[in-house]
Amino acid sequence: MRTAYSVETVRAAERELMARLPEGALMQRAAAGLAAVCAGLLARRRRVYGSRVVLLVGPGDNGGDALYAGARLARRGAAVTAVPMDPERMHPGGRAALLAAGGRLARSVPERADLVLDGLLGIGGRGGLRPAAAALVERIPPGVPVVAVDLPSGVDADTGEVAGPAVTAEVTVTFGAYKPGLLIDPGASRAGAVHLVDIGLRLPAPEVEALQHADVAALLPEPTASSDKYRRGVVGIVAGSAQYPGAAVLAVAGALRGGAGAVRYVGPAAEAVLARYPETLIGRGRVQAWVVGPGLGEGRAGEVADLLAGDVPVLVDADGLRGLDPDVLRARTAPTLLTPHAGEAAALLGVSRESVEAGRLGAVRGLVERYGATVLLKGSTTLIASGGAVRVNPTGTAWLATAGSGDVLSGLAGSLLAGGLSGADAGAVGAYLHGLAARRTGGPLLAQQLAESLPAAWRDTTRP
Repeated sequence: MRTAYSVETVRAAERELMARLPEGALMQRAAAGLAAVCAGLLARRRRVYGSRVVLLVGPGDNGGDALYAGARLARRGAAVTAVPMDPERMHPGGRAALLAAGGRLARSVPERADLVLDGLLGIGGRGGLRPAAAALVERIPPGVPVVAVDLPSGVDADTGEVAGPAVTAEVTVTFGAYKPGLLIDPGASRAGAVHLVDIGLRLPAPEVEALQHADVAALLPEPTASSDKYRRGVVGIVAGSAQYPGAAVLAVAGALRGGAGAVRYVGPAAEAVLARYPETLIGRGRVQAWVVGPGLGEGRAGEVADLLAGDVPVLVDADGLRGLDPDVLRARTAPTLLTPHAGEAAALLGVSRESVEAGRLGAVRGLVERYGATVLLKGSTTLIASGGAVRVNPTGTAWLATAGSGDVLSGLAGSLLAGGLSGADAGAVGAYLHGLAARRTGGPLLAQQLAESLPAAWRDTTRP
């Protein structure tokens, strides 16, 4: 499990550790890890000795980390130049260390460099880059790789929000713990490859977490010797319409490949579903979970209401999300999983789509608070929340931006619900496998190809 922590939590852990260490020891640990990553990058491109390294230095500890790392690179023969945002507020110890190692100071960013370290703001920055910092970032030579120190400057560490100009890094070296802004877009897309340097922090329960292969494998429902199709779970699909019969087919496809023992379909697209998947059961009957909404069309709110009035888990997607009553959802005793994209989330919250996309973490938490349900917010970073730690899906890919892929995800996650997983686990595991299946195609895909790739993605997570 990859876990992420808020700035407040990280700061508290740092203070506790610094009280037990000699003064400056924590910064030296961070600088050593940062310098090691930078040296590795330089060695792969050229070599450390003779490389030109530029440090963009802010006034806080983030700038100190960059200066001490620069001093280590200078001692290995790199030509290191520090460009301070405010020369009067440079970290004094870091400045002295760099100059003693042969580094130099400059007022402007050199025109040529092999590597740039962004040590301007770090995790304490809020509200985007100030003009002085933005001016330095604008002068980074084109094509030069940037390593962000702890966090790309201009990215909000707690949310991933980007308010105005911000650094786009090729690599981010973060200290002690991942921060939510490194895992959640739009900040995540600015971070590049993230390297975690362990500096010995003692951390409590995380605010954000991301499943890995082993976590998914441990959660996947597997049949036993005593299993039959009913014990493995039956998922009901209420989807499709005369206008969108394919949505029903795709939702059933996702459900059949999600581990359910049987899939039951209810709706006007039964003929199309049976033509493709003859094993599907047709008509209402006992199920362990329902999926409602994909391609449902207008005027079927009564079907959604009937399912929500029942006592089994319900996944609500697409057209089923229209006009949901928060009081009805909050009164349910069985799990409810909502799977909106940004536009649908905006309608549920009564805000603009742009605000949802800019503040995804706040949006998913707001939906949980308002509707009392588990929420899977689809998008560039898919988030799953149910009141505790928010889960970030790490397997997302832009290739999923294709018609019908959400229908496949609904069926898949609904199948996992029917198999006994909680709403949060079904959403997180479903999103993980969904993204993994899309990545296996390595390029453009149709939703039906996505569904067909799900069994292989399942095996990827469980293979020793």
